[in-house]
Amino acid sequence: MSPRLTDALIALGLAVAMLLQLVLTDEPGATAVGIVGGLAITLPLAWRRRAPLAVALTCVGAALAQELLGGGLYSGQPPLAAAIVAGGLAFYSLGAHAPERRAAIGFVIGVAGLWATVVATGDTDLHSFLFSGGLVATAPWLAGRTSRARALRLAAVEREREQRALIAVSEERRRIARELHDVVAHGVVLMVLQAQGARRILDQDPERARAALDAIEETGGTALAEIRASLGMLRDEDEAAELQPQPTLGDLDDLVAEMRAAGLGVDLTVAGRPRELAVGVDRAAYRVIQEALTNAIRHAGPVPTRVTVSYEPADLLLEIADDGPGTTDAGEGGSGIVGMRERVRLHGGELDARPGSDRGFVVRARIPLAR
Repeated sequence: MSPRLTDALIALGLAVAMLLQLVLTDEPGATAVGIVGGLAITLPLAWRRRAPLAVALTCVGAALAQELLGGGLYSGQPPLAAAIVAGGLAFYSLGAHAPERRAAIGFVIGVAGLWATVVATGDTDLHSFLFSGGLVATAPWLAGRTSRARALRLAAVEREREQRALIAVSEERRRIARELHDVVAHGVVLMVLQAQGARRILDQDPERARAALDAIEETGGTALAEIRASLGMLRDEDEAAELQPQPTLGDLDDLVAEMRAAGLGVDLTVAGRPRELAVGVDRAAYRVIQEALTNAIRHAGPVPTRVTVSYEPADLLLEIADDGPGTTDAGEGGSGIVGMRERVRLHGGELDARPGSDRGFVVRARIPLAR
């Protein structure tokens, strides 16, 4: 049931209850005024959520006018339960649904109106003031403010949860974009180089050309499998994404062999005692080396390249240096360097990529292991 329909039914129910008690009273002179005033007190509650200040002031004003015209709650008859409930609900709604300033203004004016109603009856004992100001107004209003504060806190928590979810989704999409860039760039570069080599030796050595074509097929298949794995993260949650394990430093020998087959003279050195790394660090280190080797063969060609992986007590150090001309094409403006730097920074590390002092291009990365 919608809140509006609920409020309408409550208002109607209180109006009927009040009218029944007024009709059954033995004071005909007060009944006509009481019926009109009772409807003015109860029916506005149908708008208690949309206009809480107006509803509260209308209820109090109707009660005061009713009393001044001789048909009020204290005109020779006991207070009507429906009127008390209506007044309490009006003040509760004022506290629960009105902004702080409007709620405070409405409360002060409302209590003053109730006390004016008490004064109009001539029954100015302390009990009447406490009853109207406390039970009818203050207690429901405070309950409404408490309810509003709790609802605002829950809404703030929900907004923060949604914001964190959006940030997580954004970060995941950025990670997937980096994965796709690495996979596509690496696979395409290798396939182009292998195709060029096969074309050069096709007439002189068909067997080696066929081997190059097989390598192209294998490289393309591997790249497609990794692309499917990355894109699987973008599928609907209800779909099962069959993801292959992401490569780590344990797959470094395969990467070096693949690059050597493409013509890049890679010399791999592992310093220190290899140990188990955090999964994120392991994957990031592999991707940095893969991207650096891909940039080397793309921009410098099949030149001697040295890869050094150093396991320090607190850090993992990576260095990829080639003997190319030292071009800056792969520098700050390229997506590859930016992607590598973001991967390293994600784990609290630093990456430096620049032409060497004499020649070539050098990529150095430091990733803390304590994190």
